[in-house]
Amino acid sequence: MKRVDKILKHAVFRACIEKNRECEKDRIFCRHDVEHFLSVARIAYILNLKKKVRQKRELIYGAALLHDIGRYRQYEEGIPHEKASAALAPGILKDCGFDEKEAEQIVDAIKNHRNAGIRKEKSLRGILYQADKLSRGCYICPAESACNWKNNKKNMRLRY
Repeated sequence: MKRVDKILKHAVFRACIEKNRECEKDRIFCRHDVEHFLSVARIAYILNLKKKVRQKRELIYGAALLHDIGRYRQYEEGIPHEKASAALAPGILKDCGFDEKEAEQIVDAIKNHRNAGIRKEKSLRGILYQADKLSRGCYICPAESACNWKNNKKNMRLRY
């Protein structure tokens, strides 16, 4: 996964990770960090195989690594993080060797990763949405009782 390794080393990606970390340093709830991104990627890849979605692993990992990189802009500027992340992703994807069609597919998945209407799709955006939600360990989170997620949305058992 050479292109994915390039994302992990990309200066803009790393700067976004640092900005997210700084904005969330005192956050008691789930964080938007590389650990979360990789959990989303791995769960999305499992879903890809299980549901026979037939997405390339590099596209899944690319979307997962970039889906929340703009979270800091939501804290600082009030921009929804799916829009901020989608705006940051194309330059990184281009620099890392993804072609225009692949980048468009990844950016579409990023834009829609909070859109519940696509959750059942057998597509990159469908599995990214699902994996993002399934990645959260509400069942062991010390802040679960204070979390504003609705109870039916919380992950209260391990699935993947």
